[in-house]
Amino acid sequence: MKIEIDKYSGFCFGVINAIAKAEKLLKENIPLYCLGDLVHNNLEMDRLQKIGLQTIQYEEFKKMKNAIVLIRAHGEPPETYEIAKKNNITLIDATCPVVLRLQKKIKKTYTENNETQIVIFGKKGHAEVNGLVGQTYGNALVINSIDDLDKLDFNKPIAIFSQTTQSPHKYDEIVSELKKRMTAYGTIEKLECINSICNQVSLRDKELKNFAQKHDVIIFVSGKQSSNGKALFEVCKSVNPQSYFISEASEIQFEWFNNASSVGICGATSTPMWLMKNIAEYIESHTK
Repeated sequence: MKIEIDKYSGFCFGVINAIAKAEKLLKENIPLYCLGDLVHNNLEMDRLQKIGLQTIQYEEFKKMKNAIVLIRAHGEPPETYEIAKKNNITLIDATCPVVLRLQKKIKKTYTENNETQIVIFGKKGHAEVNGLVGQTYGNALVINSIDDLDKLDFNKPIAIFSQTTQSPHKYDEIVSELKKRMTAYGTIEKLECINSICNQVSLRDKELKNFAQKHDVIIFVSGKQSSNGKALFEVCKSVNPQSYFISEASEIQFEWFNNASSVGICGATSTPMWLMKNIAEYIESHTK
């Protein structure tokens, strides 16, 4: 049975950069805290914690003083920077450049026209989304489906953005419906659509479909909390029904490989390549 790892899977630039910054300080034995999980993958988090990274949550962060705290690729709202300044906390800012540009664009749109409804297509409560909403002092509306459009006032200007790791297909569906409704209201000229999905994510759809189609079975590896992982798994599943979502090797069921001549292993932008390689070796050793 042939086993292939998708060469395009694995950490995106933002995650690679954040981990590199963390490892550099940890190698120098500098005490380092991270505000939330650095990456949505439990096994990679275990590895980082073993070399000294300490994960903290917001309540703990608010009480800290004179510490060094890493801001992960997801970014943070302005409030986090204000707390750090007040409490003499040194921030190591690893916000992804794509997310940072989006934050600035949302803030600019919000401050230039207070009447504009800022809409963000994404997962409510997600770290990146919290940072984006923070640019509007909490006034942006987060939507995740066409049904959520009912909350908008179509007589007023609307600017719609997307969380950088969302599905391009779902974003296009929502924008299409939004255009229909505003056309019906005669306010289409008040709509601004900003496709802020990361290119690395948007291009993954086509690459992943091609990869999933050429194998009998697909093993998709991702942390269960990864929004990007859930979206990309659905891409695999749409073209190959024999696609299975796992977070670690112990979840594999070997009957999945009955009559299979090829297996493809792929993952999210938060899935480490070392984990996919370990899973490939695990499958190979148990299917000889």
